[in-house]
Amino acid sequence: MTAIDAGQADATRGYRPPPRGGHYENVLLAVLFGTFGFVFFDRLALNYLTPYFKDELGLDNSHIGLLGGVPALAWAVSGLAIGYLSDRKDRRKPYLIAAIIVFTLFSAMSGLVGGIASLVLLRAVMGCAEGGVLPLAQPMMMYSSSPKRRGLNMGMVQGSSAGLIGGVLGPFVTVWLAESFGWRTAFYATVVPGVVLAVLVLVFVRDLRLREPATLAQDAADTAAPIHRGDPSMTFWQALRTRNVALCLVISVFYLTWFTTTQTFAPLYLSEIKGFSGGELSFVLSGIGIAWVIWGALVPGISDRTGRRPAMIVFSALAVFAPLAIVYVGSPSMLFAALIVTYTGMGCFTLMMATIPAETVPRHLIATCLGAIMGTGEIIGGFVAPWLAGLLSDSFGLQMSMLIPAGAAAIVVALSFGLVETAPSRTEEVR
Repeated sequence: MTAIDAGQADATRGYRPPPRGGHYENVLLAVLFGTFGFVFFDRLALNYLTPYFKDELGLDNSHIGLLGGVPALAWAVSGLAIGYLSDRKDRRKPYLIAAIIVFTLFSAMSGLVGGIASLVLLRAVMGCAEGGVLPLAQPMMMYSSSPKRRGLNMGMVQGSSAGLIGGVLGPFVTVWLAESFGWRTAFYATVVPGVVLAVLVLVFVRDLRLREPATLAQDAADTAAPIHRGDPSMTFWQALRTRNVALCLVISVFYLTWFTTTQTFAPLYLSEIKGFSGGELSFVLSGIGIAWVIWGALVPGISDRTGRRPAMIVFSALAVFAPLAIVYVGSPSMLFAALIVTYTGMGCFTLMMATIPAETVPRHLIATCLGAIMGTGEIIGGFVAPWLAGLLSDSFGLQMSMLIPAGAAAIVVALSFGLVETAPSRTEEVR
């Protein structure tokens, strides 16, 4: 045995799994809430700043679609790779800290660009780091959640955090920085919260190792074990053929089309077609953020009681009307209210991308399946769809960029009828 192996063995013998429920559940929720929220602050900052750098960098609508899609492609690759790596190595915390540091650095460097090529490259590297955060964070949150709060906690991590920090604070902070100090400063400013979050994860979060004897012993002693044990012999390819995982793979394509295309082109549509001022733009986009915060937690929380499948059907149907409101509602205040009511899809993201597959497959495949679902959606719905929407908008008008996501959400409604229920309250299964 080498010195390194001996050190790893000692570390294993001293490992204590993270507790479930209680104080640690709330601490972990707060730290992961801030972490994933900042991920989306970084990702969406580019969209909010588009009106400020588009002319300076000489970009057209197809370029804007490409910039919206490149991070999605990077998320796809890294989500699957890091999810697989974390499942294989049975480690999560070290990868999470590394991801925070890398995406913070490259987000700040976006302020140095001089053209489309350098901006695409930096956002791609940033996206590679960001893409691993969700497959790392959600298994940690799921494990430490009490069963009755599982959907709610996972929804707050993935939905409400992104809505509050990326959707509500994001447009106000980035637009204010751009108008006061220039759009480049808005990118530079991301360094400070990134460093703070890396330290918080280092200090307050315990690593989750699902195959450690101590973790297995804790599971055996806890009759409400929150991570599905399932068939330990199931392979990744067998998991992909299960009904829920296969449906979630397809749903993710259309839901990422709905999300990425709307987020990429809404600021441009409102400023160029509707002529909204910077203040009106920030106000309306904050409506998306407020809805994101509310529905991001409420939809998964409701699904804990009503079931995952009904929640996916009802709230995806509402999401059809969000991009249509951007086209057909003229008043900023009315559009603000309409988006709060209809921008419900981000709550469904948690269900189809994390909760449903995690309640379907064995524990040794959770992060890999989450990464595969996220990756499939990001490649087609997050990367290809915005680029195509940009091309169609150049040819047929910018309203195409809103009609496409409306149609995508309608397809999600139809697909959701095929899901198999997994909520413990509905299946009477104790995890």
